[in-house]
This record gives sequence, C-alpha cells and structure tokens, in this order.
Amino acid sequence: MRVGIIGVGLTAFRPSTPEYSWKELMFEAASRAYADAGVDPRADVGSFVTCAEDYYEGFGIFDEFVPDQLGAALRPTCTVSGDGLQGLANAFMQIQTGLIEVAVVEAHSKISDVLTPIGIIEHGLDPIWNKPLGFHPYVVAGLEAAAYLRATHTPTKALDAVVSKTRRNALRNPIAAYGAAVDMDHVAASEARFEPLRSLDISGPADGAVVLVLASDRAARRLHANPVWIRGVGWASDSPSLETRDWAGATYARLAAGMAYRLAKVRRPSSEIDVAEVDDRFSYKELQHLEALGLAKSGEAGKAALRGAYAADGRLPVNISGGSLGCGNVFEATGLHRAAEVALQLRGDAGSRQIDGAKVGVAQAWRFVPSATGAVAVLGAGP
Repeated sequence: MRVGIIGVGLTAFRPSTPEYSWKELMFEAASRAYADAGVDPRADVGSFVTCAEDYYEGFGIFDEFVPDQLGAALRPTCTVSGDGLQGLANAFMQIQTGLIEVAVVEAHSKISDVLTPIGIIEHGLDPIWNKPLGFHPYVVAGLEAAAYLRATHTPTKALDAVVSKTRRNALRNPIAAYGAAVDMDHVAASEARFEPLRSLDISGPADGAVVLVLASDRAARRLHANPVWIRGVGWASDSPSLETRDWAGATYARLAAGMAYRLAKVRRPSSEIDVAEVDDRFSYKELQHLEALGLAKSGEAGKAALRGAYAADGRLPVNISGGSLGCGNVFEATGLHRAAEVALQLRGDAGSRQIDGAKVGVAQAWRFVPSATGAVAVLGAGP
C-alpha cells in the first residue's frame, strides 16, 4: 500500500517565542497542515503521532498533553520518544497495516522555555564512564569532527564552505531563524568552541513546530490530494557507548539509509536522488551524513562542498532550506522539518528556494549529541 504526504504545516522558527505557548505552536502548525491537506482532524484522521522527549517538555507522559491542540481529543494518540522522522516512520507503518487511512505526525521545540538544556543533553552521557568527567556534551561533537576530518583527509575549510552555503540558503527561507550572508572567512574567524568547531559551525537553538498529514493511496484519491509518496523509510542505532562506536563514519545513517533504499528500490543513490535534506546541526555532520547516505564517497564530500556541488545550482542541492545551521536547531522536530522541506521541493511549493525538476529526495535525521541514532526517508513525486 502506498503512503503519501498530503499536508505540510510549519511555524516560523525563532530563537525565542515568549508570545507563544508550546500548545499554540502546535496548534498553528496543525491548522496549516489540515488546511493544506483539506482534512478535518475530528472526522478524517485515524491516528495522531507526537514526537517528544519528556526531559525537554518538563513533564512526563507527554502524549496526555497533546490531543486538544491537534484536534485529537478522544482519538488514538501515541508518543514517539525520538526524532520526528522516526515518528513519520511509525505513521507510515500504521497506514501500511490497512487499519488507518489518514495519520498525523507532529514534532516541536519550545527550547527557549528550558532553563538547563545542556544539563538535559548531559543525561544522554553514560552515567558511570562519561558524565562524571564533567565535560560539556558538545565536546563529543568536537572529538567526532576531528576524527572525521582526520580519517577522511577532509580540510577544515570544507566546514567553512558548508556553513557559508547553508546560512546563505536560509536567507531565502521565510521561516529560518539564522540566515546570514557569511563567507568562508567569516566562519573561519568566528570564535573557537570545541576544536575544530567554531561558533558558526554549531546550529543555534530555535522554537517551532512541524505537522505532516499522511494518507493511503485510496484516501489521497478520495481527498483529491496531490501526495508526495514515501517510497522508503529506515532507522538504526550505533553503539550507545562513546568508547565502542564508529567515530569517523555515521554508522546509524548508513544502516538507516540501507533500509530505506531497499524499500524504495534505490540502487544508486548518488545518481537517483535529486535533492537532499540532511542533519547539519554541526557543520561536519552534513558531510559525514552525505557519505553515509551513499551520496558521496568517503572523503569526497568535503571536496565536493568546496567545488559548490551541494549549492542550489550544484550537482546535488543539499539543505536548500537552510538546514539547522540556517533555520535553527528544533531538537526533536529536526527530522520532520527535513522531510517537510523535501516534500515542498518535490511538489513545487518551496517558493524562492525551489529546485527545478526534483523528482526524488532524501530526508535524514540524527537524534543529536551524544546519541548515535538516526532515520532516513526517501520521498518521490508522481501520480
């Protein structure tokens, strides 16, 4: 059974939204998605999936707080304690059972309300071996970036090219929080943070919400929708231990991509994928993830970035939305935002950032430091 995305709802991403509650953010994104899909959540939707981590929300059993603003009161609702792209995979499987025809996936960030976000991230570190050392969790990203650059012989200036390209792309995205006309010299001169990462290599936090409406082939025809089809999904985890994982390559992304590509019947991703939205919450992650997805050979992504291969007019447009470096780190909503941006590209609704002729796209998510968990979705346009 085919499953398609028939509705996309996004709020603006902002460093702080004191005028909004997290419920209002969710309601705004949901309202836009339902209007886009032409559905009534109380009559047409069979399942609601919210993606949230209780630590970030500030209270437990978060799904109890979800139904009202999604129009899901007294309806089947479940929580995926993970990234929004993992929630998309869950909704995809629910529709595949044939028991549900329309499902909604929601993910959001209200990180500006969190007083100790770094302390929460530290909870992901091993409580015996790592957390007692007292280091900032972004040290893990710096060590991994160094390992990646060393193993692949990628020059540090390739990271500067990623940041410059992506933050400039964000200037064309009306929801982006951190768009800026920075060049490679600006990036290289920014404040040193977690060697080799500088301040501009790290995405800034943002509030925002994303809602997608999914439907079966039959429901999409009934609703007269123009779906972007989910051709394949995959998810995987590498070792939870810092001491035993692969530091140079994103094993979780490679495994998740293999699963998604098998379902989508993608055999040569580098020649079959037209547009990519990958997790870039640290600049090196864009390059590392492109190689793990088979969109570049090991050690080649940095060279391609320096040649402009991933620009809007390049061989493979990557993070034309502005990614997380340009739009902001919306934590558990990051992967769903990647999928939403690919869907908008494939149906020709990406506005000033539209890429001509894109028919197949890939969205990739990572659950952020210090995890080694990720997901991949292959999306395709067509009748």
